[in-house]
Amino acid sequence: MLASGDSPNAFTFPFAFKSCASLSLPLAGSQLHGHVIKTGCEPEPFVQTSLISMYCKCSTIASARKVFDENHHSRNLAVCYNALIAGYSLNSRFSDAVLLFRQMRKEGVSVNAVTMLGLIPVCAGPIHLGFGTSLHACSVRFGLDGDLSVGNCLLTMYVRCGSVDFARKLFDGMPEKGLITWNAMISGYAQNGLAGHVLDLYRKMEFTGIVPDPVTLVGVLSSCAHLGAHAAGREVEQRIELSGFGFNPFLKNALINMYARCGNLVKARAIFDGMTEKNVISWTAIIAGYGMHGQGELAVQLFDEMISSDELPDGAAFVSVLSACSHAGLTEKGLYYFTAMERDYGLQPGPEHYSCVVDLLGRAGRLEEARKLIGSMSVEPDGAVWGALLGACKIHRNVELAELAFEKVIEFEPTNIGYYVLLSNIFSEAGNMEGILRVRVMMRERKLKKEPGCSYVEYQGRIHLFLAGDRTHPQAQEIYHMLDGLEDIIKRRGGSNDNDQESRNEELITGMGVHSEKLAIAFGLINTEPGTEITVIKNLRVCGDCHLFLKLVSEIVDRQLVVRDATRFHHFKNGVCSCKDYW
Repeated sequence: MLASGDSPNAFTFPFAFKSCASLSLPLAGSQLHGHVIKTGCEPEPFVQTSLISMYCKCSTIASARKVFDENHHSRNLAVCYNALIAGYSLNSRFSDAVLLFRQMRKEGVSVNAVTMLGLIPVCAGPIHLGFGTSLHACSVRFGLDGDLSVGNCLLTMYVRCGSVDFARKLFDGMPEKGLITWNAMISGYAQNGLAGHVLDLYRKMEFTGIVPDPVTLVGVLSSCAHLGAHAAGREVEQRIELSGFGFNPFLKNALINMYARCGNLVKARAIFDGMTEKNVISWTAIIAGYGMHGQGELAVQLFDEMISSDELPDGAAFVSVLSACSHAGLTEKGLYYFTAMERDYGLQPGPEHYSCVVDLLGRAGRLEEARKLIGSMSVEPDGAVWGALLGACKIHRNVELAELAFEKVIEFEPTNIGYYVLLSNIFSEAGNMEGILRVRVMMRERKLKKEPGCSYVEYQGRIHLFLAGDRTHPQAQEIYHMLDGLEDIIKRRGGSNDNDQESRNEELITGMGVHSEKLAIAFGLINTEPGTEITVIKNLRVCGDCHLFLKLVSEIVDRQLVVRDATRFHHFKNGVCSCKDYW
């Protein structure tokens, strides 16, 4: 255009600036800015806004502000304020966005839906919830709450701030709900670990006739993975195929994760092998799956294959392989990967990586090395790091170090009752009744109650849930009769676990009865054909007493019993467990 002798005008520049922003070309944008000044187009509102937006999207926010401040027309134009507010939001400049919004109100410039859509996203965490609620009030005051885009934006804001109850209240009150609205609420529940709510909302969405898209289905699959809802996950896979989304890599990765976490590692591997293009997320999902099932050697093999395929591992990939090494007892291999992480790939280890290595060393009995590693960390150790050390102290019965780890971990997670129970079990094994009483007093003073142990098993398309000590199931009498019979057989064989007081200790400290996984397994034995594999999902860690019981039962009934607890899968068969008693 310039070569032909034609001159650009106010209609030309916005398109050129938009292209510079899309291509992240701040230098070309600055050169175009020079053309704007030469042609006298700078006062034009659309030129100003496109210029401000270009600088913001190219992360040169100071230049954007300079454009705004040097043009007195900007102070009277909502579009200019909106462009700079959105730019501040994009660049995570919370305070600047808020101050500019206040200036806008002071100058009497009208606020519209675009203003809100630019400003609300600055509220990206719980610390910003108060301001986000104020913006919600402003939206109502200005009559913008009926705008679907503003409603969706507010909904996402509440979710990011961790206030899912406010989000749901807003969702329920919205007169019009589009696919984006449903996705925002489903994703919000999924991100906050409320998997049951995700599946309930998904069913309601289907009932209203809204057709899900890949974003919806990724959220639903992640919840199926969290719950171990195998049947629901299979239904979603069928929906994916029928909808023509079968080649979507995000969905493929979510399916790998779902099947692995639901116990169907064969299906997870088949999906992985069938992918024509694998990214680091695909590799991480399958590596994590093998690690969770105690097949550390295969996880390591896959990690090495990923490296050979020129796919660079990221922080999450290293967490998966380090965790797999920990679960399988591959201590030296895990330490090699931890060293290679920074040396070969320039990745700075985070608390999650240190937590894996502390667990790795701790399980191997190298407690002093684990403690020294924590002391040398380049980042501050968090609760998970100290919790890993506390768990290792339980395995190796190191009371002194356990007390130190406990003092540290409750600084970060004072209401996590699992750590109190863990310390109590350590004291119990050491015969330290004073220590047990001390833990109970702490729990009572802090009004802490242990999360009820629960397990569930899928049977004929229904979920059968059992709580610890549960007697509400219609087949409760048969279930307890089955357990009594199994206990008698174990005692006659001399396989009782009289020396392991862990289960009894937990029952004393929590007031619970028979652990839920025993009830779920007994239900499965009663209702399924001989030889059928039984898969149980449990919300808490399997205790030592139940672990021994399930090993012995697997031999008595000649079945494979699969239990997913809070950290991993246990495959019990012929009297042994896949974890090799290393959990």
